[in-house]
Amino acid sequence: VMDKRNNGNMSNSCFVNMGTSYLVIDSGPTFQYAAQAYEKMKKIKNLPVSYVINSHVHDDHWLGNGFYKAQGAQIIGLATFQELPKEEMTRMQRRISAEAYKGTTQVYPTLFVAKEKIFTINGKQVDIKSVNHKAHTANDLFVYIPSENIVFAGDLVFNERLPSLRDGNIDGWIAALEKLKKMDVKYVVGGHGDVVDKAAILFTYNYLTQLRDAVKKRLDVGEDIGDVVNEVVMPEYKNIPFYDSIHRQNVESVYRTLEWEDE
Repeated sequence: VMDKRNNGNMSNSCFVNMGTSYLVIDSGPTFQYAAQAYEKMKKIKNLPVSYVINSHVHDDHWLGNGFYKAQGAQIIGLATFQELPKEEMTRMQRRISAEAYKGTTQVYPTLFVAKEKIFTINGKQVDIKSVNHKAHTANDLFVYIPSENIVFAGDLVFNERLPSLRDGNIDGWIAALEKLKKMDVKYVVGGHGDVVDKAAILFTYNYLTQLRDAVKKRLDVGEDIGDVVNEVVMPEYKNIPFYDSIHRQNVESVYRTLEWEDE
């Protein structure tokens, strides 16, 4: 969870050297974070950033947009950004230090993806695919770069922390992960965590499918929501970060989704 200790540095911001420029996937939580990331990039190779792709609307993944836009980069995202109201104070601004947030503004994408967008940078193909239904959020995208044999999955994939269903849908999220599992790629980079091979998908997939099955089993025999929230403990995940703050909310979310489907 973002706070004054980590100042929002808890999600993955990724970059790919496309030969003549960098492609950035998720710009990070603040202007200053993005500026520091770009300084690291330039130490590898001093190239401009041509495009930034925002995987979804959660602000820890896109509040660095302002830095890259000022450098001349084009910002790409889903149409869900067009429906996102600009807040007087963002979630990030409320939680991190004023010093760390300094310079950060709410800069939205100006190029939008409907279902899929394929383009090239210096002859290298970039394939942006929209999930096109509710998953982790109202809509999410992932980025496939065939020449690098890699998928950047955004928050469809979590590792080393429990995923949150607060804005999502259990069935849609599992369906999106099943699509990712079928892709013939070597590397999968999620929105949180350090695992980057294809096994990265499995932690989130296993948690969500086990959670759905456990809740459905109890819903099918008529248990009410209070009992289900108390009973679906899933102890094998108890030591995963954010279990205590997120798991019970996830159980409740799944119960309400499945209950609605059964009506």
